[in-house]
Amino acid sequence: MNYLAHSFLSFSDEQIVGQFLEDVIPNRDRFSYPEKMQQGITLHREIDTFTDAHPALRDAKKIFSPLVRLYSGAFVDVAMDYFLANSLSDQELKNHAEKVYLVLRKYEELLPERLVRMVSGMEKDNWLYNYKEEWGIQYSMQNVLNKAKYLDKDLAVFEVFRKNKPQLQKHFNVFFPELLSHAKKVNAAF
Repeated sequence: MNYLAHSFLSFSDEQIVGQFLEDVIPNRDRFSYPEKMQQGITLHREIDTFTDAHPALRDAKKIFSPLVRLYSGAFVDVAMDYFLANSLSDQELKNHAEKVYLVLRKYEELLPERLVRMVSGMEKDNWLYNYKEEWGIQYSMQNVLNKAKYLDKDLAVFEVFRKNKPQLQKHFNVFFPELLSHAKKVNAAF
């Protein structure tokens, strides 16, 4: 899952921070953060493990894999954020995005500089809210292409997304309720 799903599947402000930290800190540093942020890091990992093993997401990866091979999971993650964004009301999505930016700013002194810079860009361009738009997902997919070491930056990944949107939506509909249930169970075990 990508930024929207990870933040949406957090059960406290500190868990939101931990979910974002997971992608940018070395594993050895996780214990230097407050317990609730460590829970967010753990929750992020549990979400990723569940996602990687889910049959609907394995099938969704097959849509992108002929074009991007091992990077297919990253593009599926972005696609799933599009469907999550569009499953929420406009006001719910707007409120969630604003809350995430406020929370990350509140704990900014604990964030690595790389994450602070990313949050600035995320907030400026309102990534979380704009995942509901095709152009927002196209932008995110292009970011993945730009960061990928072994992929041509001009691959038609967004066109693959658009062509297969109905099938990807079906995968989301099967997968996401199960992921939400799993995240709640993980959180209850903390």
